[in-house]
Amino acid sequence: MTDGVRDLVREKYAQAAIRLATTSDGCCGSSGGCGCGGEAPAFGSDLYRLEPGAEAAGSAVAASLGCGVPTAVADLRPGEIVLDLGSGAGADVLISARRVAPGGRAIGLDMTPGMLELARANARKAGVENVEFLEGYLEDIPLPDGSVDVVVSNCVINLTADKRLALAEAARVLRPGGRLAISDVVADPDMDEATRQDMVQWTGCIGGALSEPEYRETLTAAGFEELEIVPSHRVHAHAWSAVIRARRPTVI
Repeated sequence: MTDGVRDLVREKYAQAAIRLATTSDGCCGSSGGCGCGGEAPAFGSDLYRLEPGAEAAGSAVAASLGCGVPTAVADLRPGEIVLDLGSGAGADVLISARRVAPGGRAIGLDMTPGMLELARANARKAGVENVEFLEGYLEDIPLPDGSVDVVVSNCVINLTADKRLALAEAARVLRPGGRLAISDVVADPDMDEATRQDMVQWTGCIGGALSEPEYRETLTAAGFEELEIVPSHRVHAHAWSAVIRARRPTVI
């Protein structure tokens, strides 16, 4: 099932990369991933309108497919190394890079070559140099143990078929005391099984989401502590966006 989910997600986001490269339309719709919510924004660039420095990321923010703004809660500091899991068009990488300067850098990880091309182009356009974009999977992060200070992610963990492994990998690459700060879709406890298993919904950020108890159990199993899951806004009849924060223990 892992390969099937991964292939569908890659196909959907490859289509989104092509569309975003030509339209910079962050509302993903049917050809992208997450769908936009009703009158209030549930996904996309509108969520960044109050985020300081987002305007400097320009077209990367306009192309956002996320369900939140993880950089708003990551407490980034100069000199830190930040990893963005599923970096897409690069918005959170570019915002992070500016906040950790001088001396820090931001790394984006994505499995879709088209998105990586788009992100690199957006970084050049924004004039941000302390960034790096890597191709790879969340379940097999191509970085050494204990090599980053902060892991952020925006509406991507729910897209992975093996969330336990993805979060365990996030813990592995964090230094002792390192921080996890992500926005993600969290399912209601009563989400029906048909919605959970539907692959179209999965690539739309809903069907693959964990419930809050499942998320807490998965984070704990990955070795995180100081867990915090705070609801943000509804994104679906059976799911909501949440800010999720945790810390790798100082003593491992």
